[in-house]
Amino acid sequence: MSDQTPNKEIKERIIRIKLIDGSQVNGQANINREPRYDRLSDLVASNQEPFLILFNVTVNHTDFEKPVKHKTLFVNKNHIIWAAPDESQM
Repeated sequence: MSDQTPNKEIKERIIRIKLIDGSQVNGQANINREPRYDRLSDLVASNQEPFLILFNVTVNHTDFEKPVKHKTLFVNKNHIIWAAPDESQM
């Protein structure tokens, strides 16, 4: 087997995101997706994939009173105003 075999282990981090429509998204992202990327900022800034894949997600829409939960959510990186890691992980 080659040393180039990708590691399939999930290494999740909690991320908070604000989208251009005003929605706030809280969820988990697997930072173990690309070689040499081990921070949320690497994943968000990477141009390898146009979408950020999140799981165990809660979305607070500006027009909805209650948050919406999703098992998996694909967020277009072009729609992100800001993203921050959960402070408890720092």
